[in-house]
Amino acid sequence: MTAAILKVSEITKTFPGVKALDEVSFDIRPGEVHALVGENGAGKSTLMKVLAGLHQPDGGEIIYQGEPMQVAGPLDARQKGILLIHQELSLSPELSVAENIYLGAWPTNRFGVLKKRELRRNAASALDALGCGFGPDVRVGTLSVAMQQMVEIARAEAFSANVVIFDEPTASLTDTEKDQLFHTIRGLKAQGVGIVYISHKMDEIFDITDRVTVLRDGRVQGTLETQDTDLNQVTRMMIGRTLDTYFVKAKEEFGTEVLRVDGLSKSGHFSDVSFSVREGEVLGLYGLVGAGRSEVVETIFGVRRADAGQVHWKGAPIDLPTPRQAIDMGMALVPESRKEQGLVLMMGGRENTSLPHLKLFSGMAVMNRSKELVTYEKYQSALAIKTTGPDQAMSQLSGGNQQKFVLAKWLCANPKLIILDEPTRGIDVGSKSAIHELIAELAEQGLAVIVISSEMPEVLGVSHRVLTMSEGAVVAEFKGADMTEENLIDAVSHHRAPDAA
Repeated sequence: MTAAILKVSEITKTFPGVKALDEVSFDIRPGEVHALVGENGAGKSTLMKVLAGLHQPDGGEIIYQGEPMQVAGPLDARQKGILLIHQELSLSPELSVAENIYLGAWPTNRFGVLKKRELRRNAASALDALGCGFGPDVRVGTLSVAMQQMVEIARAEAFSANVVIFDEPTASLTDTEKDQLFHTIRGLKAQGVGIVYISHKMDEIFDITDRVTVLRDGRVQGTLETQDTDLNQVTRMMIGRTLDTYFVKAKEEFGTEVLRVDGLSKSGHFSDVSFSVREGEVLGLYGLVGAGRSEVVETIFGVRRADAGQVHWKGAPIDLPTPRQAIDMGMALVPESRKEQGLVLMMGGRENTSLPHLKLFSGMAVMNRSKELVTYEKYQSALAIKTTGPDQAMSQLSGGNQQKFVLAKWLCANPKLIILDEPTRGIDVGSKSAIHELIAELAEQGLAVIVISSEMPEVLGVSHRVLTMSEGAVVAEFKGADMTEENLIDAVSHHRAPDAA
């Protein structure tokens, strides 16, 4: 067995009110991809930030290349050969590719003047080694997310990294870009680089990794050879139970029609979209990135203005609403990006929950803080949200708990229709399961539910009907036995409903 490049032994890290890491031991071997998995808040990112010098451990030891090591900070870690590539890229958009690769370590002469030629030459060499299709002088802000990620990876080449840590690297990538990333990871692996791969996407874990270490509540639950385990075993270690009840579908007891759209169109986004959804029904929208799913529901909710089409609400035709009118009517939209569109990250759960409904919590232009707190406590308990208190900033919570607060702020107004756009993106298996259960509960309470998801098993698992969209048009509708992965793939690939439907 190859000796580990890097090993942590009984690492402990405590923050106010929580022990994030509890005597964690973990190792990385040269030329392997080692997955680190666990629910949000399990301690994955904290452990990686300890390795990258962003956090200092309270106890334990780091052994690097056979010697005890102290990491003073991110630049020290990078110069030692340990590179953390964050989910949210740490690049300066106004600087060039070369300046970003060597940020904090620009080559200078003895007078402190930048050696521009050396900087460009070294950066070009790193980019060429990775086969990047852009040069060192390009401004980073003009690059796609996937290309910016390649700039981060080029730092590994530039600093001769021995360990590279990827934290949710495919969160913002298309399938084609993900394939390019995996090709690069396999290339680093072939060079003997040890790679840590953090992801909630289990298909990626089983595709790209050699070993899997599971964390739960800051403790290691075990390390497994990827080829010798399966999804159920890993999930059981993560959340303490199997996936038998992972997808929950509400009973098919539908009431009257809540929403119907006829011929809805928005130039450049979608055209002639028609569908309806009833009380107690979960309607799924599936399609590839760019199919127009999010744009359709944003138009119904009033975020965008339609060019044509008619909306019926509870059987009566209405003018397309503004977002305020949509909320007052009983619509709720949980957006695709909770951080940019769903929450005010500097505020706590209490204020975020009441924010869209200030009239419900105010009288005589004064906020009723007691009523606000009671509502917060109701949904914090009902949704099992982990937080230290009503004013803990959203930015300090895990992705799963943030998403639950986005749901809470809409549920407190008792909507008649709730639209969920990628409701489980970027959250762990346990939180996903809880949200699937909530979707079923809402439908059984009589709400109409629309679920947009890029995860095919999810949209099939929670929906009563599924509409497939491609290039801005609804191309097929499936229900019952016709709701299969094969039919959905065929529909979005060929822009039509298959004969079986």
